[in-house]
Amino acid sequence: MVKFITTLALVLVSFVASAQTQFEKGMGSALKLWGEGKNTEAIAQFERIASVEKTNWLPKYYIAAINTFQSFQEKDKVKIKTLLEAAQKAQDEINTLAPENAEVIVMQAMIHTGWIMYDPMINGQKLYPDVLFLYGKAEKIAPQNPRVVFNKASFEKGGAEYFGEDTKPMCEKIKASIELFATFKPETPFHPTWGLERAKEAAAKCN
Repeated sequence: MVKFITTLALVLVSFVASAQTQFEKGMGSALKLWGEGKNTEAIAQFERIASVEKTNWLPKYYIAAINTFQSFQEKDKVKIKTLLEAAQKAQDEINTLAPENAEVIVMQAMIHTGWIMYDPMINGQKLYPDVLFLYGKAEKIAPQNPRVVFNKASFEKGGAEYFGEDTKPMCEKIKASIELFATFKPETPFHPTWGLERAKEAAAKCN
């Protein structure tokens, strides 16, 4: 995750310099702040953009993403709960704006995964089927999207490990997602591109 954020910061400098519209300037600035680890400032910037771009799902998507990723790194249960609640608040809006968008669906699945990690005993049984459903839906919409392939395989691998099942099929998909990251072309410079470093780390842990 640290490598991903550092790389993002370097790449986004060029986006800021070349941006023309207010939206592009704002998004470039917000993503650069996130890349520098300035999460609070980045979220505030995304909130300002969202207040103007009311029908664009991207600003709220990144608010959900920042909070979700931070929750995975946090140890304090109170902070994790706060982060996941903030992520879901933003997610609720993009679920309405872009309900059939694979990137949006993946983020919802990740938030649910965060809640499972927060309290496996209570949330695991309740949310595990929902996460599988969401990844299945995202896969039907965008089967070549690397974040869809990687996150689905990663989640399924965790389930297989828990139940003592063979993880080789999931590992093959995780490795395949790395190739998809290499050829993936985002719709704009501001659409999601994250995940390659996480995929490489997960692949390295596969037998």
